[in-house]
Amino acid sequence: MRTVVLTMKASVIEMFLVLLVTGVHSNKETSKKIKRPKFTVPQINCDVKAGKIINPEFIVKCPAGCQDPKFHVYGTDVYASYSSVCGAAVHSGVLDNSGGKILVRKVAGLSGYKGSYSNGVQSLSLPRWRESFIVLESKPKKGVTYPSALTYSSSKSPAAQAGETTKAYQRPPIPATTAQPVTLMQLLAVTVAVATPTILPRPSPSAASTTSIRRPEPVGHRSQEMGRVPKEELSTQSLEPVSLGDPIFFHSADCKIDLSFLIDGSTSIGKRRFRIQKQLLAGVAQALDIGPAGPLMGVVQYGDNPATHFNLKTHMNSRDLKTAIEKITQRGGLSNVGRAISFVTKNFFSKANGNRSSAPNVVVVMVDGWPTDKVEEASRLARESGINIFFITIEGAAENEKQYVVEPNFANKAVCRTNGFYSFHVQSWFGLHKTLQPLVKRVCDTDRLACSKTCLNSADIGFVIDGSSSVGTGNFRTVLQFVTNLTKEFEISDTDTRVGAVQYTYEQRLEFGFDQYSSKPDILNAIKRVGYWSGGTSTGAAINFALEQLFKKSKPNKRKLMILITDGRSYDDVRIPAMAAHLKGVITYAIGVAWAAQEELEVIATHPARDHSFFVDEFDNLYQYVPRIIQNICTEFNSQPRN
Repeated sequence: MRTVVLTMKASVIEMFLVLLVTGVHSNKETSKKIKRPKFTVPQINCDVKAGKIINPEFIVKCPAGCQDPKFHVYGTDVYASYSSVCGAAVHSGVLDNSGGKILVRKVAGLSGYKGSYSNGVQSLSLPRWRESFIVLESKPKKGVTYPSALTYSSSKSPAAQAGETTKAYQRPPIPATTAQPVTLMQLLAVTVAVATPTILPRPSPSAASTTSIRRPEPVGHRSQEMGRVPKEELSTQSLEPVSLGDPIFFHSADCKIDLSFLIDGSTSIGKRRFRIQKQLLAGVAQALDIGPAGPLMGVVQYGDNPATHFNLKTHMNSRDLKTAIEKITQRGGLSNVGRAISFVTKNFFSKANGNRSSAPNVVVVMVDGWPTDKVEEASRLARESGINIFFITIEGAAENEKQYVVEPNFANKAVCRTNGFYSFHVQSWFGLHKTLQPLVKRVCDTDRLACSKTCLNSADIGFVIDGSSSVGTGNFRTVLQFVTNLTKEFEISDTDTRVGAVQYTYEQRLEFGFDQYSSKPDILNAIKRVGYWSGGTSTGAAINFALEQLFKKSKPNKRKLMILITDGRSYDDVRIPAMAAHLKGVITYAIGVAWAAQEELEVIATHPARDHSFFVDEFDNLYQYVPRIIQNICTEFNSQPRN
């Protein structure tokens, strides 16, 4: 019996070993048959920006012809993600204009990007951007899997035109965080929870359905003027005044802004919605610690025509401001938002109305439905004057009403940047109170108020003045008057535009640096005191001197402008110093008089030379170029992308 058992055990073990060996052999055969999928390199067009691609690292194939200037590139070596991927590859030298494969790696955003001319591509300067990337040769790392199909932030990406597969972006889950110290902004959450009342009870299903119906009424500006049916009131019940409770302030000395609310007083909004709008304003007034050291707030109501209820200096504390808001009455009329924005740009932010030059200007525009006039041009002028525009749109046009909208996508055309930071859309007036907390956080985030800086208050300007013997004393005074006329156009202070000056002959002399004078009168007096030197003309050495003595001390967030004035050909080479200036992100304007060499001016000037180099026959004609130079400086500044 024992022998039989042992024999059976041996048979089982033998069978197990046979099956094991057979399985291993079978797996080997299977693995031989399975082939690894071949990696397909995605192809993109020249105009695809790195910011549209969500993948942190990827290999792509660029077509030929990406050297074209229309494919904008921002930065040198490290590029802002608003840049053309393939254009940056050509600029960096990884590709030539015939195209090819590249490796792209996303990196953190920088506080500034320097433009330069390289490999036939002129990259542009940019103050800062949220994300950067670098371009490398397409040598895959071992063990790294690169995507065969890229993930785009929008299904309408230009890459789709090249046959590329796009994927919808899914936000990753937010990991749990450990407890952190309470910040000033987090304090707002507590403030809002205590200070903001429940505006309206949630409507019943029947009430909600009634609200969504738009009945014709005999009176209403939009039905008469545009064919739109005015909205019904939110409820058949009267809305009792809402108590905002005891004032609990958001202490925010770091929130020093000059804030204007543009509220909708048009006929179609109705009395109850108008009251809800005022409740939001009262909540903002309570959440902010209104006062001379912090935020100041005024209110403008628009309908047919805008009118200021009170300006920035009318109420200097939150309590008085809330009381004034409660007394505002509705004016009625159309929804002329564009006219109201123009009014605020021209009239509201003046020194007489309490505007402070050191505080960002912010406008919050509230719109019921849609404007009855155009807002794009008025908003562009407001942005260029340094006003940060926020839009809150409530209950937009229904499908059958869109034909009456004067300017589709009006909010996106109006705001300071099109990245969602400056826009709020509220589906129902019942949800308006939910915008209070994020709105106050955003208007107080002064680092992100991008429109506060304009072409006139955000530069370090270095004048490099030829003091050679051929100029002469009289003409030198004319040059100084030209420098004075240019300087007068800018807003001068420690935090705005700063001015410095260098005079040169064979040698160089620092007349005054960027940090020496902080007011316009002091700068203008310093220019008058510059004494004529007399000597030779070494322009190349002067550019190097200015880079070292002036622009090396420029602030990182400032645009760097060099304005060089000369009356003759340089005794030394200007090419290498000019290239050094361009590589360091210094935008150079070259103004030549009399015997100055045109080709030398074009080498010194930033590309394109036609916008940065000027020539006049006589010193007395210099003044004619002041408006054009200022216009070119502002055009270049305003051409920066609205991300």
